[in-house]
Amino acid sequence: MSNTQVLNERSLQLLKALVERYINDGQPVGSRALSKDSDLNLSPATIRNVMADLEDLGLVHSPHTSAGRVPTVSGYRLFVDSLLTVKPLESKDLTRLHQGLSLSEDTNDAIGVASRLLSELSQMAGVVTLPKRELVCLRHIEFLSLSHTRVLVIFVTNEQEVHNKIIHTSKVFSPAELQQAANYLNSIYSGRSLNAVRKAVLKELQEDQERMNQGMLDAVKMAQLAFDQDNKKDDYVLTGETNLMGFSELSDMDRLKNLFEAFSQKQGVIHLLDQCMKADGVQIFIGEESGYRAFDRCSLVTSSYSVSDEVVGVLGVIGPTRMAYEKIIPFVDVTAKLLGAALNPKSTTPL
Repeated sequence: MSNTQVLNERSLQLLKALVERYINDGQPVGSRALSKDSDLNLSPATIRNVMADLEDLGLVHSPHTSAGRVPTVSGYRLFVDSLLTVKPLESKDLTRLHQGLSLSEDTNDAIGVASRLLSELSQMAGVVTLPKRELVCLRHIEFLSLSHTRVLVIFVTNEQEVHNKIIHTSKVFSPAELQQAANYLNSIYSGRSLNAVRKAVLKELQEDQERMNQGMLDAVKMAQLAFDQDNKKDDYVLTGETNLMGFSELSDMDRLKNLFEAFSQKQGVIHLLDQCMKADGVQIFIGEESGYRAFDRCSLVTSSYSVSDEVVGVLGVIGPTRMAYEKIIPFVDVTAKLLGAALNPKSTTPL
């Protein structure tokens, strides 16, 4: 039986008042304060009895013997799932998001802007994963000779993104040979994901060289150089992590050290964010729900973003568990929609 089924309306209203009060000022909440906040006209003694019941259910706890109560992770979860009243995004914040993302010139710029706006408007940390490369499709590729064995690769992905990369070939190619190579690659690989192209190129180099003429072989080798993963691992842009130092519950030096090491190492954070890509809508991890020890005192509110109706990445806000969920949830949701619109040339009205 869930806690919402066990608790009566009075208990739920007191829990809601306690969580909102604690989120607002960060101090343990006593019975007298709840008596003023709840509008239930209950005596402090009655409220203390309800608080004792909530504590027995693991929804609140007392950090000190004589102090008031603070929410537990279970208390926050009940609040977020059943008691929260989400507030619409303020028009000034919506305007700032829309203007910032609509002016972005390319994918990397849009990702950076989204992360910065998430941080600045929440006063916490903003995180945005880069689009998954296996979902990025090659549309067109060209080669341009620079000097000697240096070749400029120009390729278009997802019908809008133009990328440049300089490669060093094993021999000097004439403009006609480079054009021939580009024509071959475009005829074979256009419309396929970069991940699929990379695998196919590697397979051809390992297994099919005997059936390939020199021009085809040269083209495939140049494609391998162009789409080499080198430092293109799935990654994210994180902004505003120093904002977290301003919250008392995160200011312990050991806790901050663990948190910043987690941001630096990235693998655990990437794994957590990858989980968010598998679900629709806004996802919320509170405290130890993340399964990631460094985030035990943090909450992560995320939403996936899409390009051409394909989920390609995740963005979100990282902050203390006592964040203002009623504001952060719609903020993250709207930012994800606007980022997807900024990256999708077919979108005209993101909201």
